[in-house]
Amino acid sequence: MRRFFTAFMIVLMAAGASASPIRLKDLVEFDGVRGNDLVGYGLVVGLNGTGDGFRNAPFTEEMLGTMLERLGVNVTGEQLRPQNVAGVFVTATLPPFARAGTQIDVTVSAIGDAESLLGGTLVMTPLNAADGDIYAVAQGTIIAAGVAAGGQAAEVVQGVPTAGTIPSGARVEREVAFELNSLDRLRLALREPDFTTAARIERAVNGKFGRAVARMTDSGTVELDVSATRASSPAHAIGVIENLMIEPERRARVVIDQRSGTIVMGDDVRIARVAVAQGNLTLRVSEEPVVSQPNPFSDGETIVVPRTTASIEEEPGIGLAEVRGGTSLSQVIGGLNALGVSPRDMIDILKSIKAAGALYAELIVK
Repeated sequence: MRRFFTAFMIVLMAAGASASPIRLKDLVEFDGVRGNDLVGYGLVVGLNGTGDGFRNAPFTEEMLGTMLERLGVNVTGEQLRPQNVAGVFVTATLPPFARAGTQIDVTVSAIGDAESLLGGTLVMTPLNAADGDIYAVAQGTIIAAGVAAGGQAAEVVQGVPTAGTIPSGARVEREVAFELNSLDRLRLALREPDFTTAARIERAVNGKFGRAVARMTDSGTVELDVSATRASSPAHAIGVIENLMIEPERRARVVIDQRSGTIVMGDDVRIARVAVAQGNLTLRVSEEPVVSQPNPFSDGETIVVPRTTASIEEEPGIGLAEVRGGTSLSQVIGGLNALGVSPRDMIDILKSIKAAGALYAELIVK
């Protein structure tokens, strides 16, 4: 028991540090300052025989025929069977305040049975927003995210060769109709809603301007009166406050990934007084049948005699240990690590403590 609580005290020293102040721009989203998602459907050409099979992807053949006819090539009634063309979805994000002529990155993903987009070139593809209007046009050489190679009897694939990117592969053709300077009030939306953090933002902004210009409306919103700031524009007001240092307050949370055995927690997680005991019980059943042969020149028959061996083994685990109330979870984990408890067993212990109502934190299991 002494070893158990000694390990706790070592971890307590590391977990005692408070949260560091964070810039306001990293904690909130400013009203209207946001990106817009774009999507388009296009063709990738120049593939080395790794394109779509038109029997399984007829939309690629239709798109290729339409594109050729627009370029003045009559392919009506013809059957197109090239293997160096692939149909793809093209996605991008239009940054806030992007102006016509600005270049943005795009992501290209195959939607047919193409084997690889390596070395392909995306042909001019319009990118539409949710309103159906075209805001950008993409074109360029694809940088694939993987590679595939193989022969008649074996194949090796590394990464994802059916997806890639085109840096600065799209050019903005239409601007989003939004006038930031026309706003009289600006809302600051917290990325992690919390009343304490919102109140600290309100005090910091009011202290910066020396008057009551900000007001917390709920746990996720702080409203800024632009006219009361006496700034020449909302953009100037944002420039004044976006680098203010705020100490955020977060909810106590424990995140468990059962697949990898990963446990992530905050230093503000606490548990109540609880007793913990843990052990492993292993059951082993093995079958070793024996063949029984009759004596020579007898009328007997060969039979299989079943032979089963069963055993129960109980491995030593944690004896009944009491954890004092108010102990941080990082202390408990440090003690369990000192006792050599595996991550899988540690996850089961945390679940049991939460089920007993002794874990004062949000438990997220993935």
